Amino acid sequence: MRATDDLLVDVATLVAELADPEPAAPTVLDVRWRLAGPPGRADYAVGHLPGAVFVDLDRELCGPPGVGGRHPLPDPETLQQALRAAGVRAGHPVVVYDGGDGMAAARAWWTLRWAGHGEVRVLDGGYPAWVDAGQPVTDQVPAPSPGDVTVRPGALPVLDAAEAAALARDGVLLDVRAPARYRGETEPVDPVAGHVPGAVNLPTTEHVGAGGRLRAADALRSRFAEAGVEPGVRVGAYCGSGVTAAHTVFALHLAGHPDAALYVGSWSHWLTDPGRPVATGSEG
Repeated sequence: MRATDDLLVDVATLVAELADPEPAAPTVLDVRWRLAGPPGRADYAVGHLPGAVFVDLDRELCGPPGVGGRHPLPDPETLQQALRAAGVRAGHPVVVYDGGDGMAAARAWWTLRWAGHGEVRVLDGGYPAWVDAGQPVTDQVPAPSPGDVTVRPGALPVLDAAEAAALARDGVLLDVRAPARYRGETEPVDPVAGHVPGAVNLPTTEHVGAGGRLRAADALRSRFAEAGVEPGVRVGAYCGSGVTAAHTVFALHLAGHPDAALYVGSWSHWLTDPGRPVATGSEG
């Protein structure tokens, strides 16, 4: 087991923190989600960490799909209401977890950080790590006291389409989707296959090891360096709709690149303007 400062928390550390009396224990959010399939709330109803509150990634942590892409930025007031209903308090630590691959948890982490809440960590390995460690689960739904967090957007950098295109020319824009989608050989979700011209393919699945746990910071740093991400080089990431790219931004933070930007709309937004160019093949 391992704990990593203000980004990751392992099961043993979280168990110890939850044993502290209120109000010292962190607020725990269950953000389990699937790109396709039953909503995560059904998993939460079957079993979750004691005291954890379910927050819906699609409906509460993101805006409605449309011209901004499939998972655009949330309305700040709507987000604030959802976080307060989940018991999130100003200046109080939050831990988020998902079904184990870290993707939804990373987007939740990114959203809270973007909203100005700095004390948020991801449970390394998510719900499966908790269960595998023999820790208790429950189907009881808590009734948290209302939080008082204030959403202040803009604490993490975001990219729009023009900025993403410029970064692909002048810095490093990482396309974190599967190589076949990047090359334009297949596209299971969006209407057009391909990538932003100049983007470098670095699938975010390469950043995790056994059990969905993120690789060590040194290993991540080396992998990013191979893709051209060095200190002083501007870097951003995109995917299909800004969820798995948030996982890469999280990994970049862990590797020592805290200024990494997220193209929230990602490929689903890029395609809303048919005038934007589409590249195919293995080169940027």
